[in-house]
Amino acid sequence: MKKTLNTILVILLVLLTLAGCGNKTSQITIAIPNDTTNEARALLLLEAKGFIEVDDKAGIQATIADITSNPYNIKFNEVEAAQIPNILQDVDFAIINTNYAIAAGLNPAQDALAQEGAGSAYANILAVKEGRENDPLVLALVAALESQQVADYITKTYAKSVVSTVENPTDGYSAALDYAALAGKTITVAASPTPHAEILAVVKEILAAKDINLVVQEYTDYVIPNNVVEDGTLDANYFQHVPYLDDFNKENGTHLVSVAAIHVEPLGIYGGKQKSLDVIGK
Repeated sequence: MKKTLNTILVILLVLLTLAGCGNKTSQITIAIPNDTTNEARALLLLEAKGFIEVDDKAGIQATIADITSNPYNIKFNEVEAAQIPNILQDVDFAIINTNYAIAAGLNPAQDALAQEGAGSAYANILAVKEGRENDPLVLALVAALESQQVADYITKTYAKSVVSTVENPTDGYSAALDYAALAGKTITVAASPTPHAEILAVVKEILAAKDINLVVQEYTDYVIPNNVVEDGTLDANYFQHVPYLDDFNKENGTHLVSVAAIHVEPLGIYGGKQKSLDVIGK
């Protein structure tokens, strides 16, 4: 009788253990951008949420190799930033750049489960090839991008998903430029479709009032826009932040410089298979 009772108790303990395991969430998978600076931003965002710890020395160059603590055994999928929205349904969570989130029909202000702070280090910039910083056409483009019209458009259109970083907006024009001499000329800019090309549509109207033509070429990746400015195919681009540009120049031997910082797009965590960050660790 005692032996039978012990056997029953053992079976019950096994069943309880299995039941407990059945309630535990399986390993969490998070997709993150695979380019250097955006991968670091993603990891630092997760660190700020308390999910991992990253080596302080790595800074904005951090990769998954710099994770010093992963207590929840999170699995990371490193994916090209533009492709992450396409695999959102296949992972538990994904960290997505705002421009790609908006293009995928997500509303960062409402759909993001968490966002990084709108730090100025990641302000999206207008970049040109070194030596063209004082080109009158470039300066006219900068003045238009730094206008009150653009700042108002960003606030009205994107709410907190995109935030203007221009401290003293202009009327769209620079008193130091001879706009009559620029009339009839064209300036070309590479840009991501959203929000950059949309913002440049406002700029196009501002420049058109001075008979300057703005041509925008849209790209959905982060490499070609820099290459076409470096080789002179286009005059400028508008899609990246300075840390990314610095890393790109270093890795590719390019000679691009920032001439204006326009807005910030806070990186966000979005739910795929999971809809709440509370499942991490459970």
